[in-house]
Amino acid sequence: MKVTCVTIDCHDPRRVAEFWNEALRYGGVAVSDDGHGAVCGPREGGAYLEFIKVPELKTAKNRLHFGCGADSLEELDVEVERLFALGATVAWEEDFPPEIAAHYRNIILRDVEGNEFCLGAGEMP
Repeated sequence: MKVTCVTIDCHDPRRVAEFWNEALRYGGVAVSDDGHGAVCGPREGGAYLEFIKVPELKTAKNRLHFGCGADSLEELDVEVERLFALGATVAWEEDFPPEIAAHYRNIILRDVEGNEFCLGAGEMP
């Protein structure tokens, strides 16, 4: 068995697909003619993201979320600012003991519809 896609329920498939396409630097967005679905994925192919329109808005914390990474601690703040420009917001940052925080950070962000995802960087000692 292999993963072919991850499907995300959302209120506005185009908007959420465009966010994730830019956030992950994927190859583009395709939207269904009726606007009830959209997809984006890596330029080289492989598993893709599928966004399906549902009538209800998000009301609780995700039970599944993406774990993403920046290249380094120095790059983490740059990447967070890039994601802010796309519409992301901060949910919280994990609080680690000083000996870990000096080498690793993990920020939980929300996409344009409030879906949480992690952005970490550095090395766990």
